[in-house]
Amino acid sequence: MIRFSFVVLKERSAHIDQILKRLDHKPGVYQYYDEHGQILYIGKAKSLKNRVTSYFNTNSHESGKTRILVRKIADIKTIVVETELDALLLENSLIKKYKPRYNINLKDDKTYPSIVIVKEPFPRVFPTRQREHKNSEYFGPYASGKMMHAVLDLIKKLYPIRTCTLPLSSKNIEAGKFKVCLEYHLGNCLGPCAGKQTEESYASSIQGIRDILKGNYSDLIRGYKRLMNDCAARYAFEEAQQYKTRIDTLELFQARSTIVTADIHNVDVFSLVSDANGGYVNYMKVNNGVIVQSYSTEIKKKMDESEEEMLTFAVIQIRDIFHSTSDFILVSHALDLQLEGIDIHLPQRGDKRKLIDLSLKNSTQYMLDAQKQIELVDPERHTNRILQTVQKDLRLQTLPVHIECFDNSNIQGAHAVSACVVFKQARPSKADYRIFNPKTVEGPNDFDTMKEVVYRRYKRLQEEGESLPQLIIIDGGKGQLSAALESLDVLGLRGKIAIIGIAKKLEEIYFPGDSLPIYLDKRSETLKLIQQLRDEAHRFGITRHRNKRSKDALRSELTEIKGVGNHTTQTLLVHFGSVHAIKEASLEELEKAVNNRAAGIVYRYFHGQ
Repeated sequence: MIRFSFVVLKERSAHIDQILKRLDHKPGVYQYYDEHGQILYIGKAKSLKNRVTSYFNTNSHESGKTRILVRKIADIKTIVVETELDALLLENSLIKKYKPRYNINLKDDKTYPSIVIVKEPFPRVFPTRQREHKNSEYFGPYASGKMMHAVLDLIKKLYPIRTCTLPLSSKNIEAGKFKVCLEYHLGNCLGPCAGKQTEESYASSIQGIRDILKGNYSDLIRGYKRLMNDCAARYAFEEAQQYKTRIDTLELFQARSTIVTADIHNVDVFSLVSDANGGYVNYMKVNNGVIVQSYSTEIKKKMDESEEEMLTFAVIQIRDIFHSTSDFILVSHALDLQLEGIDIHLPQRGDKRKLIDLSLKNSTQYMLDAQKQIELVDPERHTNRILQTVQKDLRLQTLPVHIECFDNSNIQGAHAVSACVVFKQARPSKADYRIFNPKTVEGPNDFDTMKEVVYRRYKRLQEEGESLPQLIIIDGGKGQLSAALESLDVLGLRGKIAIIGIAKKLEEIYFPGDSLPIYLDKRSETLKLIQQLRDEAHRFGITRHRNKRSKDALRSELTEIKGVGNHTTQTLLVHFGSVHAIKEASLEELEKAVNNRAAGIVYRYFHGQ
């Protein structure tokens, strides 16, 4: 069986080598298949030869998923196209069709509602999820049903149009086949079915509805103001008031919706934030400074894709879902993406940057909500995601399931203690906390203290056969980190356990052998976990440090009185509550607490007799 597997692998490798030799340096799409003929992965490339060959040129891919994918590839098929854009569009189409296991995908693929203006006499306007009316006009889809219904409510306030499905041909209306319904009497329809509204008047309302659905509020308001002034000039004040009401309604709706200057028209905005498992994308459609669409979704990583790769995928997919025709796209990352006739821009300042920042707030909030939901429903998955983020940010070889952190506490060398706190699965394991009283260090020497306690901690774990941590955190900069490393060297643990130092001033992270620190994003979960460990070690150490100071203070006041032992000291403290109260007590009061001899010694000591 082993011999057969070796032969199969050898034949597969020879087959792949032959394919790689035949590849061309042209743009195209490549498809990876397993030994059963199932598609594993679909990708695009500027140069098929360079891209596909790169999968097989290295023995150590950073991503474990990539290594697994490469081992499963039994066959490769390619499609050559003219341009990179063609490759991008073809890749998107094939991914949708075959849904390969190792390709990233949008988590949310449900159908969203649109608003349709049906092409018919006296057109109807209503929401729909199906695009079944040929030659009709569709606006959307709307990711938020609330937003869609807000627009429909505005339309209903401004334009009384029909909701019935009657065939309102000129012939039927002239024949008087229909009568007005309750909607007419309520003022929600002007009765085109009974010839009470002309097609020209109805068409004018439909054009106003088109402008609202396109976000052209400013143009619509300017048009109504001209009509209002014309009516006022003709003394048609009642008609002028109707236009005034429409203007006020539109301006109020626009004021609630406008985010930036109205000069920003027909623009798509995309932003992305990510964690260890995937990316969180926000898409906004902006017309005349108004956000008319907002949509957030999650992208699941399959092969450790970069943020730029995930955002590129999202731009193509989401624009297709929402049938976007915008020729200007704002993005939060610099993308190596070219779409014919479309300008893709990463703004740095101004109103366009303001839109990106707003979109980033939405994508970040979506990520936090998703993470909170996972934490509540699946705590283990939440923990694994945090640990995977730490592993990635600190470039660790193994998942840091077991982390330990050391901190020294002393006042000019006096009452020195060192704390070791332990986190397992990103949570405190208080039963494993340890306090060390330095035995070989005199005076305020943080470096030697750190060296001693690290040696004692891991010497004992080795002797007792206990599990070692995957990550050690030293509260301090290069000096404390170097001291801890000396102990690991002596124990033969250097290289077997990852170790870092964190300096308090700027929260810089130091690595062994690197004189320059790194700075993690202040909002990153990795830095938050490191800070939690550091703060817990500080709290634990300070608590024991204070206890030690208190005991030393008592020892200097009572136990150093010649002739007074620990039992007498404890009895007096229980009875009087403090050393100060013992000092103030009379001889008779002391004799009530302890025997006459001990009471006399304590009284004479504090009263100088």
